[in-house]
Amino acid sequence: MKTRHILLLALSLAATAAQAQMNIKISTGQTFRKDTIDHKVLTVQYGLDALTDLSKPDARMQETLRLDIGRQASRFYSYTAFVADSVLSADLANGASSELIAQHANQYHSQWSEQTFKNYPAGRVTTLDELAGDISRLRCEEPTEKPRWTLTQDTLTLLGYRCTRATTQFKGRQWSAWYTPDIPVSEGPWKLCGLPGLILKAEDDEGHYRFTADGLEQSRGTEPILFGGKDYQPVDRKHYDKMQKRFAADPVGFITGIMPNAKITVRDKHGNNTKNPKDTPYNPIER
Repeated sequence: MKTRHILLLALSLAATAAQAQMNIKISTGQTFRKDTIDHKVLTVQYGLDALTDLSKPDARMQETLRLDIGRQASRFYSYTAFVADSVLSADLANGASSELIAQHANQYHSQWSEQTFKNYPAGRVTTLDELAGDISRLRCEEPTEKPRWTLTQDTLTLLGYRCTRATTQFKGRQWSAWYTPDIPVSEGPWKLCGLPGLILKAEDDEGHYRFTADGLEQSRGTEPILFGGKDYQPVDRKHYDKMQKRFAADPVGFITGIMPNAKITVRDKHGNNTKNPKDTPYNPIER
């Protein structure tokens, strides 16, 4: 059996918002079918400001995220990761050198790998994630659980819209969200939803996660919302969380456990060899 050599490009020791995903991108060349599940009527862009390493409160992570809203379903994902995947696919198709691929990996560095599909399938929430790229792709499907909100009189203006604050205890965190009835869409970032208007800002009371809308774009309803997770490994929430923790504790060991004949080289963002990381920061949004 041939030994596979894997280069962990542009390794970053910062954990992602959703899980302990470092900037590891492994492509086996495998393609996954994507199905149209709805069509976009509105896209909301959010800036994420998150504390991924509790031991370094001043080292926060920023990411550009998008929420594509259809008439029946929605998709929440990293726009940075979307661009990175597009560039990587083009590089591989064009036979780019490992140096160029590494350069692009540094340039388009994403730390949020989860995709969240609300109401797909109907009445359920599906989460997709990639641990180290192609070698471990997970699909977690759960019944829809809407937050139980308490409305307040507090107001805030965002993107020119008057917003009202609501609070909830949800998925292990206390959240405040600002929604606008002027956009009567009961949607929001991540799994937050269920208010009488679009959520334009949300943050937990510990200040670990903050989503702030910085752009809105209406669509004619012709651009598809795609779901590419049918061939991912189906897991329940307990197993999903277990896999995330295993990866955070020992990313290289996680990879070699799946690909025992792989030879792995770990390099830092400057291209220098470095030791295998262990116990990377882990502060998941859901706990």
